[in-house]
Amino acid sequence: MKLYSYFRSSASYRVRIALNLKGLPYETVPVHLLKQGGEQFTPDYRALHPDALVPTLLDQDVALTQSLAIIEYLEETHPQPPLLPADPLSRAWVRSLALTIACDIHPLNNLRVLRYLQQDMGISDDHKNRWYRHWCEQGLAAVDTMLSRSDRTGMYCVGDTPTLADCTLVPQIANAQRLQCDLSGMPTLMRIHDACLALEAFMHASPANQPDAE
Repeated sequence: MKLYSYFRSSASYRVRIALNLKGLPYETVPVHLLKQGGEQFTPDYRALHPDALVPTLLDQDVALTQSLAIIEYLEETHPQPPLLPADPLSRAWVRSLALTIACDIHPLNNLRVLRYLQQDMGISDDHKNRWYRHWCEQGLAAVDTMLSRSDRTGMYCVGDTPTLADCTLVPQIANAQRLQCDLSGMPTLMRIHDACLALEAFMHASPANQPDAE
């Protein structure tokens, strides 16, 4: 398998964690989102991913896009260790947490959104960062509340083994920390984050440990 990835991309980070948790070997193909106007816009990469986003997973000559769809594919083709619980309610809860991050928080602070705000709308760098922090802090505070109120929360987001929810949570926190978001009032979320980063699968997937890290 080949993973087309950018080291700072939280969506790519999610897939790297899942691949590592499942012990699946893969080749990283860096796609730098900033150099030369963005390598994601080259004709060769657009042939794999017409929307010019990362990640793309190439498996058996089929290009798969969208991080959560890729992780669900890995779950179906390599079910051990599972990233989704066995019972339907817990599975739905894991997906709810993951989608809150991937669909409600992340799109508002995606690189192409921030670029449009700054380059096309004329927003200053300071206002762009305020936009980022507002939506990220608001969204992660909601996730912290969800986790702190749920009796399904254990060492990790759901129970005592990492799930799809943890694969999604850790990269979003990494982005939030890089942009200096205030996470001080989110103790459950940060406890889970720290527990995840103690695992090799998460450490090896971190942006700093990628071949294209700067």
